[in-house]
Amino acid sequence: MTALLEVQNLRVRLRTAAGPAEAVRGLSFALQAGDTLGLVGESGCGKSLTALALMGLLPEGAEIEGSIRFKGQDLLALDDEAYSRLRGDRIAMIFQEPMTALNPLHRIGRQVAEPLILHQGLSRAEALTEAVRLLDRVGLADARRRAEAYPHQLSGGQRQRVGIAMALACGPELLIADEPTTALDVTIQGQILELIAGLVEERGMGLILISHDLDVVAENVRSMLVMYGGQAVEAGPTSAVFERMGHPYTQGLFAARPRLGVSRGQRLQTIAGTVPGLRELPAGCAFSARCPLAEEACQRIAPPAERLGEGHDLRCLRLAESLHRAPQLQVPPW
Repeated sequence: MTALLEVQNLRVRLRTAAGPAEAVRGLSFALQAGDTLGLVGESGCGKSLTALALMGLLPEGAEIEGSIRFKGQDLLALDDEAYSRLRGDRIAMIFQEPMTALNPLHRIGRQVAEPLILHQGLSRAEALTEAVRLLDRVGLADARRRAEAYPHQLSGGQRQRVGIAMALACGPELLIADEPTTALDVTIQGQILELIAGLVEERGMGLILISHDLDVVAENVRSMLVMYGGQAVEAGPTSAVFERMGHPYTQGLFAARPRLGVSRGQRLQTIAGTVPGLRELPAGCAFSARCPLAEEACQRIAPPAERLGEGHDLRCLRLAESLHRAPQLQVPPW
């Protein structure tokens, strides 16, 4: 059975003032139609660049290697015109910040209608009618009146709903949601995630959900990649990754999450240090400079993928020690 999306050994190099820097390093994964995948990690780990690579929207001068196949079609072999026909039609993306994703000079209805005109050949009147229906479908109150508004006249939650309507306009087969609940309050976050999950199930789309929030990932995707330094340091079914917590970075993320029941005045756990710059990554494990288990070899030797269970892989030279450490973290289950 052909996968909806298959990514093999994806590498993305960016131009910087100091020279080329590899931002995504040998990433591989597959996604079936109707399945859900989460990309997790701190800012600067390569999650959003991976999404932009899938969409064909990398920054100017970026170099890309590897393979991205969508229903068997090699996307890296497409020219700009062919990719434009695919983007927004069969593959769509909900961007992280809707205020910058939306055009401040055009009314909401016109922006939701645009992909319907470009990809489905609807007339402007037909597209505007469908845009109002879509806005109503994603829960935007008084959709007909809101369609006449400009982005700055809407709240953050309303703009995010508009972004979802735009992404769903042409009924895509693959939906990429990049931090879709950033800067929204908890109630609106829940509504947005419930809306996305419902639409994915209803339409049988594949979903890639990018988030730094482990609770969001735990509740909304069936499999996940934990990314650091442009690599997947741990990958597998969400339930298996949460149960085993095999990689020290995964353990650090889990231990650092805010949770109920913490005593007043007790400090949250943190991961020591910061994410290194793209040109500062060591030849070995990207996490070695921050890892509590690292030894000298971790800086030099790139860890191979190890299989922990069915579909559950991770990269760590000190796997036995890491697995022994996991139960001692006392991270409560989701």
